[in-house]
Amino acid sequence: MTTGYRTARRPRAVPVVVSGYEAAKRATDIALAGAALVVAAPVAAAIAYRIRWEDGGPVIFPGLRVGVGGNTFPMYKFRTMVIGAERSGVYQTANDDPRLTSTGRFLRRWKLDELPQLVNVLRGEMSLVGPRPPVERDAARYTPEQRRLFEIRPGITDWASIRYRDLGTILEGWPDPHAAYEALVRPRKMELALAYRRRRGYGVDLRILGLTALALLRYRRVDELLERTVASTRTSA
Repeated sequence: MTTGYRTARRPRAVPVVVSGYEAAKRATDIALAGAALVVAAPVAAAIAYRIRWEDGGPVIFPGLRVGVGGNTFPMYKFRTMVIGAERSGVYQTANDDPRLTSTGRFLRRWKLDELPQLVNVLRGEMSLVGPRPPVERDAARYTPEQRRLFEIRPGITDWASIRYRDLGTILEGWPDPHAAYEALVRPRKMELALAYRRRRGYGVDLRILGLTALALLRYRRVDELLERTVASTRTSA
């Protein structure tokens, strides 16, 4: 699929202090991502077949994102939109977005479109836990403080991902989803991302993974547990 992005590159080496936490985090990423890819292989194959059957288009969409050191990389997702949807220049997707395919709506509801990002984890471009990587347009707007997020690997899930797991529902019905995102989501999302960078640790990562599992299972009190976790981490930081 032609994405319009031609500058994608693997992140360059950047000076990083490799602590015990970083080593343990990377080992956990490799072990869990590898195991998950094996276990999820039949599901991934079924998803790929369904996407291909629906409109004959590409299965994977490699959207360009900004990661460690401010370098760009292709973040893999199962394609959930019609062919050529990225040319619209609209980066926020509401549940009622006409660009979504019927398969795509289902995949987004259950976050199955993000399964291919496990490959990004194995490649070292992402981690299981970390702030979501922005598109270049958004990264260019980061303040000096926000650019410190590029000191760490972006992730598949974090506090903000859990809090805004139903982002499509939040944006649904708004005439300008991007404006709604800027007003309703972005401020708190950046606050949570920066909080994670300051307080991250192996215990924090494990709690985020646990909360993510509860969110996927539609546990009703997950937001309450999330706020308690963020607050307790702040107290102990």
